[in-house]
Amino acid sequence: MLQASYPYYLANEAQSPNQDLTVYDKFTGKVATKVAMADAATIDQAIAAAEAATEPMRKLPAYKRQAVLNHCVKRFEERAEELAQALCVEAGKPIKDARGEVVRLIDTFRIAAEEAVRIGGEIIPMDITPRGEGYSGMWKRVPIGPCSFISPFNFPLNLAAHKVAPAIAAGCPFVLKPASMTPIGAIIIGEILAETDLPKGAFSILPCHRDGADLFTTDERLKLLSFTGSPEVGWQLKAKAGKKPVILELGGNAACVVDEGTNIDDAVARIIFGAYYQSGQSCIGVQRIMVHEAHYDEMRDKLTAAVKALRSGDPKDENTFIGPMISEKEAKRLHDWVLEAKAEGATVLAGGERTGAMLDATLLEDVKADSNVNTQEAFGPVAVLSKFSDFDEALKEVNNSTFGLQAGIFTRDIYKIQKAWDELEVGGVVIGDVPSWRVDHMPYGGVKDSGLGREGVRYAIEDMTELRLLVIRNPN
Repeated sequence: MLQASYPYYLANEAQSPNQDLTVYDKFTGKVATKVAMADAATIDQAIAAAEAATEPMRKLPAYKRQAVLNHCVKRFEERAEELAQALCVEAGKPIKDARGEVVRLIDTFRIAAEEAVRIGGEIIPMDITPRGEGYSGMWKRVPIGPCSFISPFNFPLNLAAHKVAPAIAAGCPFVLKPASMTPIGAIIIGEILAETDLPKGAFSILPCHRDGADLFTTDERLKLLSFTGSPEVGWQLKAKAGKKPVILELGGNAACVVDEGTNIDDAVARIIFGAYYQSGQSCIGVQRIMVHEAHYDEMRDKLTAAVKALRSGDPKDENTFIGPMISEKEAKRLHDWVLEAKAEGATVLAGGERTGAMLDATLLEDVKADSNVNTQEAFGPVAVLSKFSDFDEALKEVNNSTFGLQAGIFTRDIYKIQKAWDELEVGGVVIGDVPSWRVDHMPYGGVKDSGLGREGVRYAIEDMTELRLLVIRNPN
C-alpha cells in the first residue's frame, strides 16, 4: 500500500512543506497519495547544495561510492514488492511488468557499483614525433560536477536509476525532477539514498511543475543536463541549456523487419511482447512491423489472433497484460490516430476500441504512409503491419522516419545482418529479436529526433566525467 503522503528530498533530507501534488491510481482514477512539491526557491537551494557538495563528492573514494550503490541494491531487493506495487498504482503498469522494472532497477545499481571502482585512465605515448621525446602523458576522468536530471513517467524507476546510479558512481552531486504523474518510485530511491553517508547536498529529488522547473535547465551551476522524455520538450530544453552538455533520450518509431526464412511462431511471440508490453508505452516499443511477402499472410493471421488474446484490465491482476495508458488524454490522442487511419482506408485487424484510459491492443494494416499512426510516435498499444518483397527496400523504409532509436531484424543471413548494421540510421540494431530488448549495461540512445548521447551505466559515466590530461617533461 502507498503511504498517505510522501516528502521530497532536499540536500539528502526529507521535507514535507506541503502536499500539493496529487498522484492518481491510473486504473481507477482515484487519489492514491499526495506528494510535496518544490517551488523555484527550493530548486535554487538544491542546486546551491549540489554545488557545495561538488568537492566532497569528488573526493569520496571509489569504494565508498560502491558501498552506497550496494546499499541501494540490498534495500531495493528488500523492498521489491513495495516498489512494484507503487509502480503498478502510479503508472498503471501491469504488475508483472512492474516487478520486471524493479529487477532492472536493481540491475542498474548493481552495474553502477561495479563500474564505480573501474573508472580508469590511459598512458599516452608522446614520442610519436621528435617533439614528444622526453615527455610522458596520461589522462584520467574527473567528475563533471553537479548534474541535472529529468526523468519520464513510463519507466519511473529504471530510467531515474540510469541517471542517479552513474552519477553516484562518477562522484557527481545531482538534482532530479521525476515525472509529476509518477514521482513515488524516485521518492523511495531518495529515501534509501538518505540512509547512506553521502555528503550533504549530494542529491535532491524534487517533484515540481514543468513551468517552475526552468532552473533544472538554465542554471549555470549545473554542469550537465540529462533529459528523458518527449522530443518536443527535449529539443526545447537543449536550446535553453546554455553552455552545459545535454544528453537527450527522446522518442522512437521502432520498426521490426521479418525476413524470408524466419521462424514465424518465434517472431510472433517476440513482436507481441515488443509491441504491447506495458501497454506499448515504451520509446522502443514495436510500432512498424514489416514482413516479407512469403510469410505475410501467415504472420498477419497469427499476430491478429495473438493480439486478440491479450488480456486487458486491472494492472493489479496477475493475468493482465494490457493496463491503462498514463492518462485518458493520451489514450484519446492515440485512438484518434487509429480512427484517422481507418477513415483513410486502413483495416483494423484487432482492437481499435477505447474506454477512458484503456485502449485495446490494436493491430492495423493497409495504413497510409503519411498517417500519424505510421509516422509519429504512437507510445501506446498500437502497431502497423505491412509487407515487403526486397530486403534493401525494407531497410530504406525503416530509415524513412524522423526517429532513429533501435530496430529489430529477424533474419538468418549474415550478410543482411551486416548490411542492416551498416545502413540503418538508429542507435542500435537487434538481430533475431525486437527493438524493445535492452540490457542495462549496453549503450542505449538514438539519432535524429530520438536524441543525443548514450545511456547505459558505463556510457553515462563517460558523459558525467571529463578527461584531464597530465604531461610530464623529463629535462634529463
